[in-house]
Amino acid sequence: MARRGRDRCALAERSCVVELLAASLLEDLFVPQVSLLEKVLRSLLVFAFLVAALRLGGKRELGQINVLDLAVLLLASNALQNAMIGADDSLVGGVVGAATLFLANYAFVRVVFRSRRASRILEGTPRVLLEHGRVLERALRSEAITEDEMRSAALERGFGELTDVDLIVLEPNGHMAIMGREAAGAWRERHAETGS
Repeated sequence: MARRGRDRCALAERSCVVELLAASLLEDLFVPQVSLLEKVLRSLLVFAFLVAALRLGGKRELGQINVLDLAVLLLASNALQNAMIGADDSLVGGVVGAATLFLANYAFVRVVFRSRRASRILEGTPRVLLEHGRVLERALRSEAITEDEMRSAALERGFGELTDVDLIVLEPNGHMAIMGREAAGAWRERHAETGS
């Protein structure tokens, strides 16, 4: 009889432990440790910082990533993770942070799409690096692109020498547009109309 009573107590204790563990797990997953408003603000501030940092870093960072650029991006993401999540590692907190980033990006893309001025401010404008076969040294220095990088890109597009190219433009997305005479004329006309 005493043994049966002890077994019931042990079973009840195990049941209590399981219930406590389940409750703790659910709390860890679904109860944020910081307010949702703080989570949203942290995510928006990190997003704004990254947009500004990448914009100030130049178009080259977007189109031609090298080992050092990759290391910086990986380390920056690690450093900013704590700034974004704060003391919260709950599932809900993570989902709110990620959702905020997606919504901020959606809004950013819509603003840039609808406003030419916002596009110029937030994304930048195309930068001519070579015109009529002549390298524009100042533009290369400003964008931190070497003549060898430009020559290599021209070679990939089928131009043997830079003098064979009529126009090379670094687009806001980091793409290097390399054009012969006909394509360069069309590009100039299109950008004369848009004023960029």
